[in-house]
Amino acid sequence: MKIAVIHGPNLRLLGTREPEIYGTLTLADIDRSLTDRARDLSVELEIFQSNHEGEILDFLEGLPGRVEGILINPAALTHTSVALRDGIAGVGLPTVEVHLSNVHARERFRRHSYVAPVAVGAVAGFGPSSYLLGLEALVGHLRRTPTS
Repeated sequence: MKIAVIHGPNLRLLGTREPEIYGTLTLADIDRSLTDRARDLSVELEIFQSNHEGEILDFLEGLPGRVEGILINPAALTHTSVALRDGIAGVGLPTVEVHLSNVHARERFRRHSYVAPVAVGAVAGFGPSSYLLGLEALVGHLRRTPTS
């Protein structure tokens, strides 16, 4: 089983960007933890990060036939991008949305997600563990869902 991990805008700044909200781990630290957990789950990851919405959409379009599911932290695109929502819906792959912070406890604009309606689930507020919980949930979902 192969899972795409997509990190959205500004996530390369993790470790230095607002550590009181996002913590001190870097994106590379999170990727290492994900890769270790994926190995335990007998899953392969394809990891991608971009600050550019169009690059993320291009990456999404290439996923069908290559991966079985998507783990995505859309970052700010969560709250602004109908194009990302449509891209996820368009590829038809089970998707789990993750966020480091509890977006529902923050500014009002962060409480709306364009991605949530096309995702099988979401995990938010557990820091880097949100990614691990999301990966485990997605793998469990894929293993329970019959393929055609």
